[in-house]
Amino acid sequence: MTTICTLSVSDGIATVTLDDPDSAVNTVSPDWIAQMTETFTALRDDDAVAGIILTSAKPGFMAGADLKFILQHSSAMTPREAMAFSQDASAMHRLIETCGKPVVAAMNGFALGGGYELALACTHRILSSDPRATVGLPEVKFGLLPGSGGTQRLPRLIGLKPAVAAILDAKTFLPNDALEAGLVDQVVAPDEVMDAARAWLATSPDPIRPWDKKGFALPQSDGLLKQQTASYFTSMTAQLAAKYGANYPAPIAILSCIFEGIQVPIDKALLVESRYFSKLFTGSVTRSIIRTNFLNKGLAKNGVRRPEGIEKTCVSRVGVLGAGMMGAGIACVSARAGIDVVLLDQSIEAAEQGKAYTAKVLQKALKRGQIEQEEADCVLERIIPTTDFADLEGVDLVVEAVFEDPVVKADVTAQADKVMAPDALFASNTSSLPISQLAKSFSREDDYIGLHFFSPVDKMTLVEVILGGKTGKKALARALDYVLQIRKLPIVVNDSRGFYTSRVFQTFIHEGMELLREGVAPALIENAAKQAGMPVGPLALIDETSISLPLQIVREAQDKDSGYIAPGSLSVMETMVEELGRPGRKGGGGFYEYPAEGSKHLWPDLSSHFPRAIEQPDAEDVKRRLLYIQALESVRCLEEGVLTHPADGDVGSVFGWGFPSWAGGTISLIESVGLQDFVANCDAMAQRHGERFNPTQSLRSMAESDQGFDWS
Repeated sequence: MTTICTLSVSDGIATVTLDDPDSAVNTVSPDWIAQMTETFTALRDDDAVAGIILTSAKPGFMAGADLKFILQHSSAMTPREAMAFSQDASAMHRLIETCGKPVVAAMNGFALGGGYELALACTHRILSSDPRATVGLPEVKFGLLPGSGGTQRLPRLIGLKPAVAAILDAKTFLPNDALEAGLVDQVVAPDEVMDAARAWLATSPDPIRPWDKKGFALPQSDGLLKQQTASYFTSMTAQLAAKYGANYPAPIAILSCIFEGIQVPIDKALLVESRYFSKLFTGSVTRSIIRTNFLNKGLAKNGVRRPEGIEKTCVSRVGVLGAGMMGAGIACVSARAGIDVVLLDQSIEAAEQGKAYTAKVLQKALKRGQIEQEEADCVLERIIPTTDFADLEGVDLVVEAVFEDPVVKADVTAQADKVMAPDALFASNTSSLPISQLAKSFSREDDYIGLHFFSPVDKMTLVEVILGGKTGKKALARALDYVLQIRKLPIVVNDSRGFYTSRVFQTFIHEGMELLREGVAPALIENAAKQAGMPVGPLALIDETSISLPLQIVREAQDKDSGYIAPGSLSVMETMVEELGRPGRKGGGGFYEYPAEGSKHLWPDLSSHFPRAIEQPDAEDVKRRLLYIQALESVRCLEEGVLTHPADGDVGSVFGWGFPSWAGGTISLIESVGLQDFVANCDAMAQRHGERFNPTQSLRSMAESDQGFDWS
């Protein structure tokens, strides 16, 4: 077993130093729990030891459990085993707390999650004044609750309401804020932490915690006997239900755990906590959130799809063709990343207007205190508006962001090609046009790639990197380097019409319109989508992007592919755009009305043109249709090689168009439901609603063999 903590004793003071040699940070693990238990058992029984300092040899004090450990064991453990894991950690912390000797946590750096729970078990907490030395319990972000005393000690330490807020908000506290809130007892200079710990022990402090003394009780320990307590927990339950619905079990579990725990002594409270923890730890939501929002997102940010053996590059000067909404956004994020930008459009007025977008973004950042005026001025100076293609000379990369028309794109590509350096990279910001076809307008197809940004570019983190049929590995590496340089999140896909994100996103809006065509109440469609975890309903979403755009895409597909099967929503789009003249918000109205005063609302006359069915479906059925259709299309993209890894499907769906993070993305949703149940549900929907819900053969095979997707 690797030695994770070391012990030294001098002048009656024992120093336990955390230092996991196999990790950059100290984390919770069964081996660590076992070693800490052994160490503190010995210290408890050692009469020569009068006090204990707990510190770290690493820059940070301690983090929580390693996320890879959680992902691996959450699916392997039973709830009983997960509870035992939690109880082992709680027992170790309880040993520290009741060893009969004062224990001081000398925190030289951050203490988060299980690391801060360890500090809570100590008699006294001293924190470095280094601003990186934050403390807190962020477990709710991972779909979990603090599982080794955090939900019980923090309310007893700082009070119920502040503790509930800190845990539910996953707040991390800077040193002075932590001191003010009562999370730590002292804040001292980084080089004074150990001296302060020894000085505190020299005062012969009482080692018994307040909650271990007879008569201790929180004011809210009377359950619901007081109106004030009843009102607080009732209102908090309603607030959590409104914010999270039924999709995220952790917040309500935390509130319930705290409520139940403060009614009983600390030892029984820790048992309550472990029970709630075990249910969350072994649930699919925790696995899905951790896998996509943290582990796979982290891999993408580190360029996991970047080809090996190619030297890293850095873009110093980029040309952006088209200063409209997308081009202006690309120019903005590039300039903010320190890149010089040539922003080209047909008129200097249009190019200047594109630059003005960055000025607006910077002005907002200035008001929020996010940047200084000097930095804002430097960013604006990097953007050079122009109408002259000759100004592209010397750029490392050109990003084409003109109108979504192959002819227009071909024209500007050819003009840029004439002045670009022979080794410069060319990228098209297209949402659906095949890269292999667009690349034919460029003289070096191996240096042509797709970079699909999302609007608004300065706020949306995802970039879909699309490989054309002849795109080279070097071009992919350089494109990923640029995406990471501007601090965006890349996924890599292969060429096809709509690629991955646009292709799957379309199924959501088409299914929403198909439900409308079938007579499902518009409010039911929209509310069910939001209850499922989508940011907005499909009808509201298509209004924002315009109904005309998917109508155009469907008709182009019909013209170019004789085997293409148009969605049932085609008639809805034709009715809205061509018969009713309601193409969406920009056209004055679509499925919604947009009054000059007041809030938008569903167009009252929708029922006249799309009569409601007498029998309305259950909301769960609507939710299932809207989510499953996206998951099925993602699987088809995986099988066809458009997606090369299921992780890209998940990351792309969550960060591209807001697929519910509780499900982990379109691919993880299938495993969350269970392959066999998912296939059975799809078969049932295919019988009722059409062949588009037929599961693929690979899904059937996986369900029959009870094997999931390959995440390696």
